[in-house]
Amino acid sequence: MAAEVLALHEVDVFYGPVQALYKVSLHVRQGEVVVVLGGNASGKSTTVKTALGLVRPARGEVRLHGRCINGWSTHRIIRQGVASIPEGRRVFPEMTVRENILLGAYVRRREGRKRLEEDLEHAVALFPSLAGRLDQLAGTLSGGEQQMLAMARAWIRRPSLLCIDEPSMGLSPLYVDKVYEVIARLKAEGVTMLMVEQSANRALEVADRAYVLQNGRVVLEGSAQELIRNPAVQRAYLGGERREGLGSEELDRERAPRGEACEPELGEATA
Repeated sequence: MAAEVLALHEVDVFYGPVQALYKVSLHVRQGEVVVVLGGNASGKSTTVKTALGLVRPARGEVRLHGRCINGWSTHRIIRQGVASIPEGRRVFPEMTVRENILLGAYVRRREGRKRLEEDLEHAVALFPSLAGRLDQLAGTLSGGEQQMLAMARAWIRRPSLLCIDEPSMGLSPLYVDKVYEVIARLKAEGVTMLMVEQSANRALEVADRAYVLQNGRVVLEGSAQELIRNPAVQRAYLGGERREGLGSEELDRERAPRGEACEPELGEATA
């Protein structure tokens, strides 16, 4: 069995007095693509933010490569090999495409210019829509091209874990196809990914396993193929009777077994 890269164990997260996650447990193993599905305000983005240290759990534990990272700063987590493609792309509009991509390699700056230039060439090959645009300002790109740029910036980090937040949001169908073609290529290269997404059809096509969140709770989990065949998921997220989330009777019938829990690790210092 592949090594565990990331695990959340019974994590509670609050925004002020409002609780966003309730005892959320999930794990991602090396080489896996794991997707977190759910509607608006389900807790999907908060799950990724918790993994990145952007929000901190009030209870529970977050583990990266077997180490408890509760309380770690985001930059410390990034130094452990994590990269992020945030919701809304977040490129630097007044910088060139080349400069934006190379920002993703900032933590690799001591590796030497030649190696980074080789990876820049690889990134352009992986994201051909950026070819010929390296000296163009990022703010002049289309939304789909900016998404490709955000993905290239994360890829050049050579991450041990890539966190992707809503990769298809706001994109045309053409660029949604391109984004998922790239995600499939990254998977073929062995990149480990945690992705949150509302587009369940496309996400489950590339994922190995999936979790469904509703009102901050994991209500279903299993292999991607199991969830594709799950009648409750089909009705709520894959067409049919379009509605937000799963009903309580469906949850009683369809709830999948919980995933592995991570045991507390004693003596780990935090930032």
